[in-house]
Amino acid sequence: MILLGLDPGLNSTGWGLISATGNRLSHIANGQVKTSPADPLATRLVHLFEALTDIILEYRPEAAAVEETFVNVNPQSTLKLGQARGIALLAAARAGIDVGEYATRLVKKAVVGTGTADKNQIHAMIARLLPGTKIAGADAADALAVAICHAHHLASARSMRGVTMGGASA
Repeated sequence: MILLGLDPGLNSTGWGLISATGNRLSHIANGQVKTSPADPLATRLVHLFEALTDIILEYRPEAAAVEETFVNVNPQSTLKLGQARGIALLAAARAGIDVGEYATRLVKKAVVGTGTADKNQIHAMIARLLPGTKIAGADAADALAVAICHAHHLASARSMRGVTMGGASA
């Protein structure tokens, strides 16, 4: 299964694609969609939508996951982050892809083992989990972490469906 992870941001949205076959994960691609702060907000959002749509059309992921918005001290920053997140959700949903949503702490815990991991720890774990991957930047590493988190949750959900109340397989 091809999974798309997205780490939304107005200045830079990270994206990462992985293949998940059972418990085996492999890297497909990753990158960052950048917008210019000099451009009007609407232009930046259109650029983000078009770039994410192009990625989805090129790689045809079967599922996607988006990191949830955290609340900043600056309400304007939170609002802009929320708008970029809305575009990420829209691009995937418009393509007919089911989208998972994960809190930042949950993503960090799934990949690093602690919800308080920093960006360097995430980058290091992505390099270990997906050996040989050239990571396009911190936002791309975060997006790959979101995809890995989603792969783990999908695998757990499949496993749970195969177990009955008595603990025996169905």
